[in-house]
Amino acid sequence: MSETQSNVAEFSVSEISFSIKRTMEDAFGYVRVRGELGRISRPGSGHIYLDLKDDRSVLSGVIWRGAASKLKIQPEQGLEVIATGKITTFPGQSKYQMVIDSLEPAGAGALMALLEERKKKLAAEGLFAEERKRPLPPLPSVIGVVTSPTGAVIRDILHRITDRFPLHVLVWPVRVQGETSGAEVANGIRGFNALQPGGPIPRPDVLIVARGGGSIEDLWGFNEEAVVRAAADSQIPLISAVGHETDWTLIDLAADLRAPTPTGAAEFAVPVKAELMAMVDDRSRRLNSGLVRFVTSRRTELRAASAALPAPQDLLALPRQKFDTLASSLERALIVSTRTHRTHYQNFAGRLSPLLLSRLSTKARQDLVQASERKQRALQVAVSQKRHAFEALAVRLTPARLAQQTTLGTERLSGLGDRLDRAYLARLSQEKARLDGLQKLLKSLSYKDVLARGYAVVRDDSGQPVRSAAAIASGAALAIELADGTVDAVALSDSAGPKPAKVKKPATGKGPATSQGSLF
Repeated sequence: MSETQSNVAEFSVSEISFSIKRTMEDAFGYVRVRGELGRISRPGSGHIYLDLKDDRSVLSGVIWRGAASKLKIQPEQGLEVIATGKITTFPGQSKYQMVIDSLEPAGAGALMALLEERKKKLAAEGLFAEERKRPLPPLPSVIGVVTSPTGAVIRDILHRITDRFPLHVLVWPVRVQGETSGAEVANGIRGFNALQPGGPIPRPDVLIVARGGGSIEDLWGFNEEAVVRAAADSQIPLISAVGHETDWTLIDLAADLRAPTPTGAAEFAVPVKAELMAMVDDRSRRLNSGLVRFVTSRRTELRAASAALPAPQDLLALPRQKFDTLASSLERALIVSTRTHRTHYQNFAGRLSPLLLSRLSTKARQDLVQASERKQRALQVAVSQKRHAFEALAVRLTPARLAQQTTLGTERLSGLGDRLDRAYLARLSQEKARLDGLQKLLKSLSYKDVLARGYAVVRDDSGQPVRSAAAIASGAALAIELADGTVDAVALSDSAGPKPAKVKKPATGKGPATSQGSLF
């Protein structure tokens, strides 16, 4: 079998793939594509891979690392954007894709939708809560400003601070517009917070984040999550002064205070020095005047109180006179007391001679010896008596005697147990006979036996027995109790007298007892 001959040109896989690549790049050299961002991937290489999609198709895209660092906005899933770049192919997988050079939101509506979604997310985390906000210090010594060092904003802030109250201002230079502005502002806020009090660089008492007005795209860096979280985490009170009075960003909600303009932020941060000095002078004058009035009033009260007091010499006159009297009598009293005590001493000294003391000591020693001998004899007698009593008890407490007593006690206990059993049975028999007699008496007195002989009990609607036919009214409901059950009845009567009761229905499942006549 021969091979089929053909004039169709043959290509290698690489040749056809690169031919298609050149064709697509020539046809779509530079395009702008509008779509919604879908899948977004950021590998460690720094490139960004994403999908652009609409309601019918998906276009793969890639942003190389160099272009990704220059983007005005960062790609987020669900954001509608306009991507600018070129269409090319990836021969390694036979797929086409768009190499994106720049991204911009597809109108202000897309940015506002993204902004509102981010606002709800951060508010749910509590970053905008009022209880997180801190009051501004009344008179800061150092102010930190995060803004561009070359714009008019910093000049306005410095000019207003100099006019109101000149103090130390630290500027953290950042870019306030562009793809890196958000990260730089967040780093500036965190950098000021990282300064240690008392360090070589003074730590600010209040921070101002400022920028002039602009469009929503120009101010977008202040809506990034990193900036909002840095403002919410700041331990230093922070004033947001981004844009004009009508502009607002997410950092305004996270800041401790929002100023309508950068100049207004400077006014919030520092008071007017002249006003403070005037206030201090006024309060100093009021303090001095109050002190003068207070001292004058106390001096007047002191003079009035001192006028009512007696003279010091008058207060001491009577005690001095009493002291002189006692001093004069003290000497005589001491002499008399000394003579009295000498007499007493001489009397006792005559009685306490050495011979008398020796006799008393000898007699006391003899009394002590005699008492000791009597105690010793008494102790010997008591011990002898206790020994005899113990020996008598020991004779009586032999093992055989104990065994005999135990045997007698056991036999006695057994006899008492038998007597108890016999008494219990006899008492039980007596009580049973008594109970049987009471039961027979109760049965003989019960009306149930009367009912069994063919009689009946008629009761009214309250359950009470009817004792007289005259007590029954016409139409009264009655209950007739028979031996085998109860039936309901209604009383009938006319001018001739009462008639038999009419049975309504049986009260039991045995049927009406129609064989029983009326008691009336």
